[in-house]
Amino acid sequence: MRDSENELRRRVRAGERDAFAELYEQCARPVYQHALRLTGDWSTAEDIMSETFLTAWRGRERLHTEGGSLRPWLLGIATHKAENARRGRRRRIAFLARRREPEVVADFAPEIAARLDDARRLDAVQDSLDRLRRPEREVLTLCVWSGLDYQQTAEALGIPVGTVRSRLSRARAKLARFADEAQRAEKPRKGPELRAARGEMTGEAALAALPVREETA
Repeated sequence: MRDSENELRRRVRAGERDAFAELYEQCARPVYQHALRLTGDWSTAEDIMSETFLTAWRGRERLHTEGGSLRPWLLGIATHKAENARRGRRRRIAFLARRREPEVVADFAPEIAARLDDARRLDAVQDSLDRLRRPEREVLTLCVWSGLDYQQTAEALGIPVGTVRSRLSRARAKLARFADEAQRAEKPRKGPELRAARGEMTGEAALAALPVREETA
């Protein structure tokens, strides 16, 4: 498996378009999903995916011919693109907050209900992630959501493996604390509300509980 991954590396580095098309087929969806989790916006995630592969193509000559899967490399690029997008989004929100809000017109079309529900879940995740420092957020999303092991995450971010471990540990500890704070703030409820408050993990707790792959040999 690693030999075939290294062969793809060499072909991509050499500028073979068929090899790059193969890389796109393998990694476009993971890159998009990673960008979506970091930004919470479908359109922005699509832009980041496109920008990631364009940047990868332009920087292909810097690739090492050995090293296995190129997914960590692509996810590292996408991580930086997503952080730039998040900063831009915060600037736009700050600008809009200073302007008069337009009249809100509700849309009750049933075909968009599922998408709105997904958007709410993404917003909840974004709220949790926004409370973390950037280095902790990057490590958490790569290790927990994108399935990279510690070594691959270190490669993606250009940091030591020990730093990956310590940042992930801090991120999980903070998320667990956020969940505990949210539970203490909850008032007593009855029926379905009680089950929702006590029987299901909050977004922060669910993130903190997810497993991480062990390092590959």
